[in-house]
Amino acid sequence: MKYKFVSVTALIVALTSANLWAQARGGGAAGAAGQRGEAPQPPQTPRAMAPIDLTGYWVSIVTEDWRFRMVTPPKGDFASVPLNQEGIRVGNQWDPAKDEAAGEQCKSYGAPAIMRVPGRVHITWENDTTLTAEMDAGQQTRLFHFGEFQPPATPRTWQGNSVASWETAGGGRGRGAPSGGSLKVVTSGMRAGYLRKNGAPYSEKAVVTEYYDRTTEPNGDTWLIVTTVVNDPTYLNQEFIT
Repeated sequence: MKYKFVSVTALIVALTSANLWAQARGGGAAGAAGQRGEAPQPPQTPRAMAPIDLTGYWVSIVTEDWRFRMVTPPKGDFASVPLNQEGIRVGNQWDPAKDEAAGEQCKSYGAPAIMRVPGRVHITWENDTTLTAEMDAGQQTRLFHFGEFQPPATPRTWQGNSVASWETAGGGRGRGAPSGGSLKVVTSGMRAGYLRKNGAPYSEKAVVTEYYDRTTEPNGDTWLIVTTVVNDPTYLNQEFIT
């Protein structure tokens, strides 16, 4: 299943993205300049070569899994989460009062789950190689680093360390890639937390792979579609895809 966000600034997003796409396709001019003996152009930054524009404010649209996303599911209700026996055992020990007393109320707002939480997301470029996603839910901030990113030697966080890359049509996910391109984000190094608010666990060994796609409907509506794949050898017996 994929989940959607609708842009609250659809017109601005559409115009800006068209401009960036034109820049990304303009690589032929640099090659021609090189053949004429002119100085080669420096490599484009991830921001300049973006095939799609994900910046702006986005509001989540809940079209499925209401009972898991809009309310906290009952204890032990792990439907559709492929927990193994250890994951079920740990999940059945969920105690929200204990989490609150330990100051761990944000365990369900980590990278494996945050994009499923209803709310608003603000995506901006922090610099030419880093995208920032600020979530109203849990007041969390994610940083998507392009290029050779070296994780800092600091304690684990709910959002972990995310490495981003652009996947353009024909060069990334094959037939599944949209015509413009996608943002791929791989996240690791997270604190252990919950895939759902009722204690369905993920461990510190979990790795999250996400794909961010932008589409525009014929009526002008602009959508941000996020696909999330969670791998966790500790608590899952297969990939958890949402």
